[in-house]
Amino acid sequence: MSLSIRNQIPGTVVSVTPGEVMATVRVRLDGGQEITAAITLEAVKELGLAPGSSVRTLIKSTEVALATGAVQGLSIRNRIPGTVTEVTTGGAMAGVKVTVAGGELTSAITMDAVTDLGLTAGSPVVALIKSTEVALASV
Repeated sequence: MSLSIRNQIPGTVVSVTPGEVMATVRVRLDGGQEITAAITLEAVKELGLAPGSSVRTLIKSTEVALATGAVQGLSIRNRIPGTVTEVTTGGAMAGVKVTVAGGELTSAITMDAVTDLGLTAGSPVVALIKSTEVALASV
């Protein structure tokens, strides 16, 4: 199956914490970072997710925010450091490619944000992703 979701990074499930309807699934990405996905308990069961399961994390580029340094006092738990490798501009929006350990993330942000943050190739950044915006696919 082909998907339009640009960010697809493989990893291994570390833990599953079930709730009544939702579960949090911690995944160790192939680059060593950990990312948390909040998905339905039904999806956990249908995908057969358990510690050791191989998965692919799926994150839409519009759900990847960027910061130029560490951020304090923020509820977003997924904070992945990386380096900007490319900024593609056009109109009101820009596509920013970020190399992270084990892969690459693409962020779709406004041109104003690119300018305000001074993003260029080589800029260190932290990708911020809410756990509710991380989908998982079994492999």
